[in-house]
Amino acid sequence: MELIFAAAICSVLVSIVLKACRAKGFNPVQMITWNYASASLLCFLWFKPDLAHISIYKTPWILIVALGVLLPAIFYCLARSLQTAGILKTELAQRLSVVLSLCAAYFVFNEYFNAIKLVGIALGVLAVLLILFSQRKGNANNDNSGIIFLLSVWAGYALIDVLLKFASGLGMQFAVTLNLVFICAFILSSIYNLVQYSNLGQTKNIIAGLGLGVLNFANIALYVKAHMLLKETPAVVFAGMNILVVIFGVVAGLIIFKERLRTATVFGLIAGIMSVVCLAYAMSL
Repeated sequence: MELIFAAAICSVLVSIVLKACRAKGFNPVQMITWNYASASLLCFLWFKPDLAHISIYKTPWILIVALGVLLPAIFYCLARSLQTAGILKTELAQRLSVVLSLCAAYFVFNEYFNAIKLVGIALGVLAVLLILFSQRKGNANNDNSGIIFLLSVWAGYALIDVLLKFASGLGMQFAVTLNLVFICAFILSSIYNLVQYSNLGQTKNIIAGLGLGVLNFANIALYVKAHMLLKETPAVVFAGMNILVVIFGVVAGLIIFKERLRTATVFGLIAGIMSVVCLAYAMSL
């Protein structure tokens, strides 16, 4: 459980760092770019993927490039959502992306759905609708950017999850796929920085981004390690990680960033946690 706790802490710290740095004038695009530099290196050192024997012809490069574009793009949407909607709602939307991933698993991968999983998915959709409603009601300026970025986070992380599963279905090892995607994301983001800003980033953004990458990768590595150690009870890892991230996100939002907890948001949180519990229980059957 210590690994799950640590992974959840790292996940929320990524959001806290992004939100706090943006408020202090850091450039999130440059931070996200350099996040993939340290994440790529750590991925290679930790998982030790066999990159030397990658088949140039058999590797699905279109899929790798698509993920290389999607990862930083959705990361940027996450940063914008943290600013416009807050850490509390953003973390919940990110965690409930699993609902869309499961729907894709049903339609694309023909996964079996039992009644409890259907209830979990319904609760998850309800939770997302509630946080979107609370965002709309709390918006005095009639600016819908918060809703747009929340939806982008929800749908984007689900799409990333589906594409990673599709890559594994093609026979690619998780570590190899992840490392290639991180490297591709760094290269493509660097090109964007050169075009947009005529440089690869200011020193403060590079340093902050490298630190962000450490937290980002630690979240992934600890979560994968927890699944390896608790392979007999994957539902515990799934439920523990998602519920802890939501709880820590609520604490960070209320205490650190003084966000308001509206009635619809409260019901959304309750529905979200119930959704995770139902989905975890369905996994254990």
